[in-house]
Amino acid sequence: METLEQIRKFQEFIELHYLPFLMERVGRGEHYLVIDFRDLSRYDPTLAELLLEQPEEVIKAAELAVQQSDIAAEAKDFRVRFSDLPVTQDIFIRTIRSQHIGKFISTKGVVRQKSDVRPQVTSTKFECPSCGNIISVLQLDTRFKEPSRCGCGRKGKFRLVGKELVDAQRIVLEEAPESLEGGEQPKRIDIFLKQDLVSPIGDKKTNPGSKILINGVVKEIPIILRTGGQSIRYDLYIEANYVKTLEQDFTDIEITEEEERRIKELAQDPLVYEKLIQSIAPSIYGMDRIKEAIMLQLMGGVRKTRDDGVVTRGDMHVLLIGDPGAAKSQLLKRAKIIAPKGRYVSGKGATGAGLTAAVVKDEFLRGWALEAGALVLSSSGFCMIDELDKMNKEDRDAMHEALEQQTISISKANIQATLKAETTVLAAANPKLGRFDPYDIIAKQIDLPPTLINRFDLIFPIKDLPDREKDEKMASFILALHKQTDTRKPLVETSLLRKYIAYARTRVSPKLTEGAVEEIKEYYVSMRASGSTEEGLIKTIPISARQLEALVRLTESNARVRLSEIATREDAKRGINLLDYCLRQVGLDRETGRIDIDRIATGIPTSQRSNIHLVKEIIAELEDRLGKTVPIEDVLREATTKGMSEGKLEEILEQLKRSGDLFEPRRGFVSRI
Repeated sequence: METLEQIRKFQEFIELHYLPFLMERVGRGEHYLVIDFRDLSRYDPTLAELLLEQPEEVIKAAELAVQQSDIAAEAKDFRVRFSDLPVTQDIFIRTIRSQHIGKFISTKGVVRQKSDVRPQVTSTKFECPSCGNIISVLQLDTRFKEPSRCGCGRKGKFRLVGKELVDAQRIVLEEAPESLEGGEQPKRIDIFLKQDLVSPIGDKKTNPGSKILINGVVKEIPIILRTGGQSIRYDLYIEANYVKTLEQDFTDIEITEEEERRIKELAQDPLVYEKLIQSIAPSIYGMDRIKEAIMLQLMGGVRKTRDDGVVTRGDMHVLLIGDPGAAKSQLLKRAKIIAPKGRYVSGKGATGAGLTAAVVKDEFLRGWALEAGALVLSSSGFCMIDELDKMNKEDRDAMHEALEQQTISISKANIQATLKAETTVLAAANPKLGRFDPYDIIAKQIDLPPTLINRFDLIFPIKDLPDREKDEKMASFILALHKQTDTRKPLVETSLLRKYIAYARTRVSPKLTEGAVEEIKEYYVSMRASGSTEEGLIKTIPISARQLEALVRLTESNARVRLSEIATREDAKRGINLLDYCLRQVGLDRETGRIDIDRIATGIPTSQRSNIHLVKEIIAELEDRLGKTVPIEDVLREATTKGMSEGKLEEILEQLKRSGDLFEPRRGFVSRI
């Protein structure tokens, strides 16, 4: 088909189908038009086929057709973009071969790196110093071209008098993890974006971590060797024609009027809580409290930015600590499916740089570039971290800032950056010895730093204890699932549940009522007052201000479940019940029978800390009387008069020796260091 014929056909096609769209674009001052490939193939299959085989020429013909129309005559550099290519053109990054060079293809992936937007030359004008002739040179290659000779016979040394520039940017696209099999390593390809694709609106689509679809032309680029010569191998890249965001965060999910009606209908249902909890993980038996926590976590609290610049996070973090085989990973995987922009990482495989950010060498800009890690990539989404206890200490430390401040600061290789990580974390870990000891205190068996544990709003221990009745029910449930895979359908299907959560998060920002504030305050103050008031001993601290903020978040997310703009006393009660359940599971001090937040926050309960304090005082008093070395017998005599048992004293002395506060110069005597 001749070029003139192509231009004529495109003019007819646009006048028939796309005239209103074109007028709208030009009216807005936008210099591009998106054409649906299916419309073109219905209008002229031959032209559509030619577009896939010779995209550069056909796209140019389409652009000329638009520019020759009266509407877009003013618009210089008008671009035509093609969406919805046929399935035959959908090609994985790993299967792009030399046969695809010059063809129009479609590929999907996750953006890993992104360069700055820089101007690129498209055409240049040179003046001949001898005869004053103006020579135009189109810059289509990657190397800058100068004219070789002029009509007057002059060769070389022409003067550059003008050039046209367009904005250009390079992104690195990597295959999405779900499309990989077994031990395959995800492959990458460079994508070049130009003009409106790098406009501030288009720029948002291609942030690192976004999952996108690219329609473009595969091109080759020569590799220059260190010697200056050209290699016989070429590199591939794709010049993008159309970009579409695939994986949305909550703000991008489209909700139709019909779906909105169903969402509002569901919110009016008095059993909405039970329905949503049951739909979180229908194939997992029991665990209603944990499912409720995950549902509230998906809904989230309200993020608040105050006038003084202080930001209070709205994201709730949940930690599951349980025996092996207690379906923790299953819950995490299911939550990843429901949550928009959910990412799943596992302990040993996640390094500090893999979680936060890494600094990598950028070949394109000849410098260093930031590559975002899992917590940054799932910003305004969810990050599920499995096997938290198997991670290295340094990698776990990298999470501290991300969990509370919701930023990640990097200072490496001359790059000082603060990245946004407004991520909700759902983590799972095993107890210290792999399984819970039913006779020991739970808090002692959590082998995670107290500073990290303290950042989680809710902590659930999942114990796997034999219980005939419960085991029979669970066995029947699991075996029924294996017998028929479709027996447990969620009451609310996953697609609607995702949209329900997205609707609640984007359109509902509940405010606390006086009743809710009173309820939270009452619980907080009564819990604080329940600390021990024994003379001379440190009081137990049952709850801290961090739990108070957690209560506010829980109350707000309970209101979001009902799509309510106000959080009532009932919402606060639900939140208090859940938090109280967690505290009683993890923070109960058996010696005093009271809840003690220090069990979780510092690893040492207050009752033990006050006993340590008592022993230190006794040793200091005896030192004044007896000199530097103090007999253990005398310490025991003093301690028993103050109501401490011999076993308890031995345990505390052993602890003080381990921590380096005491040493034993000879058997039966202790000295302070």
